[in-house]
Amino acid sequence: MIDPTLAWRALTSRDARFDGVFYVGVTSTGIYCRPVCPVKPPHLQNCLFFDSAEAAEKAAFRPCLRCRPELAPGNAPIDNGQRIANLLIQRIEDGQIDAAEGLEQTAARFALSSRQLRRIIHKELGVSFVELRQTRRLLLAKQLLTETALSITDIAYASGFASLRRFNEVFSRQYRMPPGRLRKTVRETGAASLGETSTLLMSYRPPYDWASLLDFLRLRALKGIESVDQESYARTVRLGQYTGWVRLLHEPHKNSLRLEFTHSLILVLPMLLRRLRNLFDLDAHPDRISTHLKQSPLLRESLQKNPGLRLPGAFDGFETLVRAILGQQITVKAATTLGGRFAAAFGEPFATPLPALTHLTPLAADVAQVSLDEVARLGIISTRARTIIAAAQACDSGALTFDAVAHPEQTIAALTALPGIGHWTAHYIAMRALHWPDAFVKEDGVVRKNLGGVSAREAEKIAEAWRPWRSYAVMHIWKNLTP
Repeated sequence: MIDPTLAWRALTSRDARFDGVFYVGVTSTGIYCRPVCPVKPPHLQNCLFFDSAEAAEKAAFRPCLRCRPELAPGNAPIDNGQRIANLLIQRIEDGQIDAAEGLEQTAARFALSSRQLRRIIHKELGVSFVELRQTRRLLLAKQLLTETALSITDIAYASGFASLRRFNEVFSRQYRMPPGRLRKTVRETGAASLGETSTLLMSYRPPYDWASLLDFLRLRALKGIESVDQESYARTVRLGQYTGWVRLLHEPHKNSLRLEFTHSLILVLPMLLRRLRNLFDLDAHPDRISTHLKQSPLLRESLQKNPGLRLPGAFDGFETLVRAILGQQITVKAATTLGGRFAAAFGEPFATPLPALTHLTPLAADVAQVSLDEVARLGIISTRARTIIAAAQACDSGALTFDAVAHPEQTIAALTALPGIGHWTAHYIAMRALHWPDAFVKEDGVVRKNLGGVSAREAEKIAEAWRPWRSYAVMHIWKNLTP
């Protein structure tokens, strides 16, 4: 339940840290806004406050054209209910839940009853299952109509509608205007010409340490697949049968990353956006994380030095798993070199206008079929080669998955059951591929050294005070802590 007085104070302060935490519906206009909307704040008596955009739309408010609620960063999953709601959104965006699937079938995916799932969706998002699916599609469609010159037909399919007729019907009913009217407004303000790519903004809650995140990714970039310079990140993309490339730049004055994507990825755009949000940790609450971790004297100076330090995620789980296996007991630079050889040997050549991007990432199904000798001849020791092949076979069979997992502990157990994967590798994968904020690599040599040369057991005891943000604590230890 949102306290109206506190929400009003946050609204009038225009503090960007509250962006995406709540929304305000203005009864005098029928419009709902983000707390960072640049318009003059409405009177308190004209305000209704909502936990989510879905709840505001259910109450018959339509999104503001100035602050654009579809740009607000999402809520980070903290407890189990939030995690389930977040995973449900991810599966909708990945196309794993189609329009014909009912609540009973979807609940079974989470090993829940339909009543339990209905209660979670209503508690966390304030909407029904059907309304959740509809709003996610409409908000993406609105952003595409506003920011791109894509055709309305392309936008209808990109946002998950089965037909143009259905899109026009739902959009007009919900927003009380046809999509074409919004597109006309965009043309009048000057939309970009339609070429081979389009751009979209991806918002975050400030502060955001873009430079540190790029430094982390640059040291680990896979040659041919990723390219990271001082200002941008680019990579090739394979999502199912769809291939292309993306490039991201920072726009700090808008608290956003600007994504450039090829039109070949339009039909998997929700999945693409979700993976990139995880990779760049765009849904984090830096104020919550900092407030908790600052209670530790060990971390206080680092938090002041690098406010908004993020947890680098993973775009492709199997790709990150291979990179982690290669990084066992060798330097980051050596592992990156081996990773580049592996990508060149088993990744598919792919032409792009960016000279540094030449290959698609290797598929688990392909690596599962290679011989030990084929991997070992790249300079990878036989034990690592054997682990990589076993991991590829587990991913290919479905025994090991990384997308939208409800219980990270189960995936960690599945990882450690593979030959050659221990606690460090499993928790590193949980940090990045599962984007789990509470993983802790207690055996990590740098972590133990920087905590004063303690044992793994002692490091774990120290880290208890950092829950549920131990992954972020590790990032600060790696970056700034000295023994």
